[in-house]
Amino acid sequence: MEKNSIAAAAAAAFFLIGASAQAQSMTVLPVSIQMEPGQQATSLTIINQGGAESAVQVRAFAWSQVDGKEQLTASDDVLASPPIATIAPGSAQVVRIVLRKPAVGTEASYRILLDQIPPAAAPGTVRIALRLSIPVFAPPTVRVAPHLSFHVEKSVSGQSYLVAVNSGTAHERLREMRLTTTGNGTGLNVNAEASPYLLSGTTHRWLIASPMPAGNTLHFTAHDLNGDIVEDIPVVDVNP
Repeated sequence: MEKNSIAAAAAAAFFLIGASAQAQSMTVLPVSIQMEPGQQATSLTIINQGGAESAVQVRAFAWSQVDGKEQLTASDDVLASPPIATIAPGSAQVVRIVLRKPAVGTEASYRILLDQIPPAAAPGTVRIALRLSIPVFAPPTVRVAPHLSFHVEKSVSGQSYLVAVNSGTAHERLREMRLTTTGNGTGLNVNAEASPYLLSGTTHRWLIASPMPAGNTLHFTAHDLNGDIVEDIPVVDVNP
């Protein structure tokens, strides 16, 4: 598959956060894999809770984020086995995830794409295939950690962005981001409908749909993997 096609597939996939996912009588767990430092192998389990057998295809990709966009790239560094399986009703399939190249210095990130292969549709009906995207994080043997900083970029052209920079060596996950004025607490509308993950060494920008108030700071709150973020962040004027 070409790289652009893979990136489009990643954008169409579900970005799951919980402990398990269920759809079309299929349960997958876990839906986010955090490996131990230096760990080279792990697994996920696919359970067919339906009344008929179901076929699935499992593919492993290196995962990066470029200009805030998800990129999946075919790589020999990670393998999923078996790549194709037919699961009987009420049965489960264990898929083994093996890293052939250990992470060095910074956390390695991958995604496992799981596609349910639907049987042929009866005349007059349409079957929709299920796709799940499972993040896999593999830290090296040295200690790694995210390091986030935030600011707002305000352009004279009228567009403004909430900017997050992860200069650390591990990923972070942001939820429930909220931007308000530091004076009266008026909320600003931030278009944050995207993957909540910020990989190591990435920068994300979210469009602020509300008119920008006067002042050189805004109040920012969110939840990350370690708890709450509460801080006043600077507003920076930039060229359009």
